[in-house]
Amino acid sequence: MIIAIASLKGGCSKTTTAIHLAAYLQTKAPTLLIDADKNRSALTWARPDKLSFKVVSETAAPKYIKDYTHIVIDTQARPSPEDFEELADGCDLLVLPTTPRGLDLDALAQTVEVLQPLGAKFKILLTQIPARSAAAKDARQSLEDLKLPIFKAEIKRLVAFERSPLLGVTVKDYPDPRALDGWKGYVAMGKEILK
Repeated sequence: MIIAIASLKGGCSKTTTAIHLAAYLQTKAPTLLIDADKNRSALTWARPDKLSFKVVSETAAPKYIKDYTHIVIDTQARPSPEDFEELADGCDLLVLPTTPRGLDLDALAQTVEVLQPLGAKFKILLTQIPARSAAAKDARQSLEDLKLPIFKAEIKRLVAFERSPLLGVTVKDYPDPRALDGWKGYVAMGKEILK
């Protein structure tokens, strides 16, 4: 299965989602994460060599792809309409992470406008959900009212998501018991994908 993580706006947990989805999929079958973003955030996260899956650049990917069951692609920031067309054609699912903030939802709406005419298979993931947030509930309701595909799973806003890259680990391995709540969100997302 080939899954691309894409967003028109930075700060929506694109790389965090790619890392954690790859970690979950690795528990089921060999998984490769391709860092196609010029920022190389996933490669930087993987530098301490503590992740359970392989991370490679887009340039190195052809050498490795044949050896993996699942491929997760951390796409470049702010893809063009042509990039989205290629992604829609080249992957099994596009995951669109977004926070419940207004500007992020606006960028999501622009992304959906590009993807729907392409017949792309995509699903929206709500991320960085604050504790007891009415905004997240309102965002979910708005997306459901628009009949857009959305994961039941949600990803909480936790300090562990900010700090785990510094250690080169996922939140599952971050030394804070609350971090496991973040991992549970990605496990639930992964299960939805593999159903």
